[in-house]
Amino acid sequence: MTASGSTPPPTGPTAHAAGAAHPHRVPWWALVSAVVAPVSMIGAWTLSAALQPSFDPVRDTISDLATAGMVAPWVMGAGLAVTGVAHCVTAAGLRDVPTAGRAFLVLGGLATFAVAMFPSDTHSQLHGISAAVGFGALGLWPALAARRGESGVLSPKVAIPASVVLLGLVGVFVAELQQVTPDDGALTGLTERLVAGAQSLWPLVVVAALRRRRRAGRPLAA
Repeated sequence: MTASGSTPPPTGPTAHAAGAAHPHRVPWWALVSAVVAPVSMIGAWTLSAALQPSFDPVRDTISDLATAGMVAPWVMGAGLAVTGVAHCVTAAGLRDVPTAGRAFLVLGGLATFAVAMFPSDTHSQLHGISAAVGFGALGLWPALAARRGESGVLSPKVAIPASVVLLGLVGVFVAELQQVTPDDGALTGLTERLVAGAQSLWPLVVVAALRRRRRAGRPLAA
């Protein structure tokens, strides 16, 4: 008790534990951006492919849809750009996620935006670099967002396997793209859609889980 009769605020480990018991609420706008990312990505490649008189989504890549030879290349370009911005907005709202994880989510978002700005038919090298950075960063960020002693979506036993799966899908896509698979790249488009779709959905999984935990009043790990 202080001289005025009030209880002083906790300090040291007690204060840290008290702060951990009241995690920041993931704002509504982060939930919106987390929903927008997969809707933009998947919706864009679905609509863009539908506009093409002949397009094989199993073999042909998402990047092909944003090239000048397509009926409406701006559809896929806009979808990629919006997805990239959405990832950055989501990262800004995940204040209880470790900084490294948030930073890689931002990096993945910026790289995805760059993929839209540098179409493969006009800026092949920059497009390839941007895509590699984006796939890599979005595959790594779940593991980097893990916190020791945490439970749920940020626990190492959930976050690290998530990264392993996402990076594994990237590896399969690269193998298909380089035509070193038994099918000689016949599934290039399908594997790219699997990895791009999964990577666009994981931020939504994290946001939804953290908002649910906050409503239930369960603390994050100290």
